[in-house]
Amino acid sequence: MFKTGAAILILSNTFNIVMAVFDVSQSVINNAAGLIQGSTDITPDMLATLETTLEGMDIGPLLGLFMQSLVVGLTMKILGIVIFVIAYGRMLEIYMLTSLAPIPVATLSNRELGSTGQNYLKSLFAVGFQGLLILVCVAIYAVLIQGIAASGDPIGAIWGTVGYTVLLTFMLFKTGGIAKSIFGAH
Repeated sequence: MFKTGAAILILSNTFNIVMAVFDVSQSVINNAAGLIQGSTDITPDMLATLETTLEGMDIGPLLGLFMQSLVVGLTMKILGIVIFVIAYGRMLEIYMLTSLAPIPVATLSNRELGSTGQNYLKSLFAVGFQGLLILVCVAIYAVLIQGIAASGDPIGAIWGTVGYTVLLTFMLFKTGGIAKSIFGAH
């Protein structure tokens, strides 16, 4: 009787449990967002330095810089699409986990199948806190890009930006695995 009552109580409050997990995750992410300070704004001084550097270059290096800029521009657009897909894929993962919540939560009160519900809750926490890891990755990216903008070397800045964007993309792919390993989810 008690197990049945507990199962009914848990199952009828599944949505509240799932939303509580995401509320906790949202709170942690919002608190962390306030700590992250960094800007990738380009100041007029940086533009003046870049303009002076470009005016001092011959036509050959300028054409090379133009060709590199075209290749890098295409690469950055592709990486932007990949980052977009990663972010929206995470949102779809959250929606799927939320919509299927009653199935694994129903196993929580069962002795033999209880690990299924526990693992589901672990993966729910992992997906919720994956947003924190994404925020940390983007904050580190902003700091790295800020250092490039002030360097004064246009060719190095272009390729440095590509390198850091590839690194950001790679780390965004890894955030799901890192979050699951932290929470012990399968």
